[in-house]
Amino acid sequence: MARTGHRGTLDRMTDPEPDDGLRNSFYRKTTRSSRRMTPARRLLYKLAVPLGLGIIKSWLATCRVVRVVGVENLEAALAKAPSLVPCYWHQHQLFCARYLLEQRSRGLAVGWLISPSVDGELGAMMVRRIGGGVIRGSSSHTGARSLRDYYQALVKENLSPVITPDGPRGPRFKFKPGAILLAQMSGRPMLPMAYAASRAWLVKWDKFVIPVPFSRVVIAIGAPQYVPRVTDAVGMEKLQTDMEVRLKELYAVASDSLHGKSR
Repeated sequence: MARTGHRGTLDRMTDPEPDDGLRNSFYRKTTRSSRRMTPARRLLYKLAVPLGLGIIKSWLATCRVVRVVGVENLEAALAKAPSLVPCYWHQHQLFCARYLLEQRSRGLAVGWLISPSVDGELGAMMVRRIGGGVIRGSSSHTGARSLRDYYQALVKENLSPVITPDGPRGPRFKFKPGAILLAQMSGRPMLPMAYAASRAWLVKWDKFVIPVPFSRVVIAIGAPQYVPRVTDAVGMEKLQTDMEVRLKELYAVASDSLHGKSR
C-alpha cells in the first residue's frame, strides 16, 4: 500500500429467472465460484463478522472527524423526500459510509448492493450487523435487475442505496450512468460525497483510502443533484462529466478544509 496525505435490514431477493450464468447464488444459479453455503462456512462467517467489524471499528475510532462540510445539503434533500442516492468514489467508502450510517436520527436509512453469491454473504452479514440495508445483486451480472431492486428500495422502502459510480473494478474516477438512471427514474436526488484524511494508506490495486490511526478527517457533502425525467444521451453524458467534476471538487474542499484553507 502506498501512503498519501490524503434500518432495519432490507434483504431484497429477486425471483428466480432463467439461468444467465450467475451460479450458486440466492438466485438459485451457479457462479464461477464452486463454493457452497455449508453449515461450517456459515458458522465461520458468523465468527468472522464480529471479529472483523471489531477490528475495523477500533481502527476507525482512533481517527477524528474534525468537520463535515455541507450538512445542509443532506438536510435539504431529506426535507423533500425520505430517501436519496448517496454517491462517492469507491475509494472513499470507509468514512462516507460511516457518516451515512450515523444519520439515522435524521430519518436516513442506507443500504448497499451485495453480490448474491455465497462469497457475498459475508459482506451482507457485515452490512446487516452495522445497521445497513442489503440489496442482493451484481452490477456486472444482474445490472437491469439490480436497478429495478434499487428503485424498489429507494421509492417503496425509503432506503437510500449507496452507489460508488466507479465501482471496485473501475475505471477509477469515471462516473458510470447507474446512479443517474436511478435518480431519473425515481425523482430522488443524487447526493455527492467525499472525504480527506490527514494521513492515509492507498491500497495499491484500487487506491482505496485507509486512514492511518489517529488521523484527522473532513467529510464534504455536495448539493443534491436532481435528474430531469426526460434526458437524452447527450444530457446523460454531460451529467456524468458534471458529477465527476463535482466529486473531485468535493475532495478538494475536504482536503483544503483539513489544511485550514478556504475555497
